[in-house]
Amino acid sequence: MPPRYSSNDIDILLRIVDQAFDHKSWHGTNLRGSVRGLTAAEASIRPGTGRHNIWEIVVHAAYWKYAVRRRLTGEKRGSFPLDGSNWFKRPTELSVQAWKEDIRLLVGMHETMREAISSLGPADLEKIPHGSRTTTWDIIAGIAAHDLYHAGQIQIIKRFFR
Repeated sequence: MPPRYSSNDIDILLRIVDQAFDHKSWHGTNLRGSVRGLTAAEASIRPGTGRHNIWEIVVHAAYWKYAVRRRLTGEKRGSFPLDGSNWFKRPTELSVQAWKEDIRLLVGMHETMREAISSLGPADLEKIPHGSRTTTWDIIAGIAAHDLYHAGQIQIIKRFFR
């Protein structure tokens, strides 16, 4: 039986992940574009009691890029630069510098996740990584969907204050 996936499929996944994050595509604003030009004050606006602000969404997206990389590489937990998991209270310091640092965290986590995807072979796409219930293919496609979901969420939040 021939392999289900080829190296071309890895290239396709990389393109999908990049379009959802920071490359031009037909669907409109991607995750990186959704936060471009936002000030720290705007990113910290909470759209409602108990709701996450844009800043928290950015760090949440960075965390899940880290989690995907970890699943793809088998890396152990604990290497994310912030303490905790999933959602992180932000801002801890309302400053331009702190906002830029968290944007750099998001970009950096995307880059290292992308490197992990690039290092995969076609057979890896069919595997179910340790700690997961779905295939590597689905995890990678899922992180692209995650980016687009939160890009749309950010676009809606921005309408509240603009």
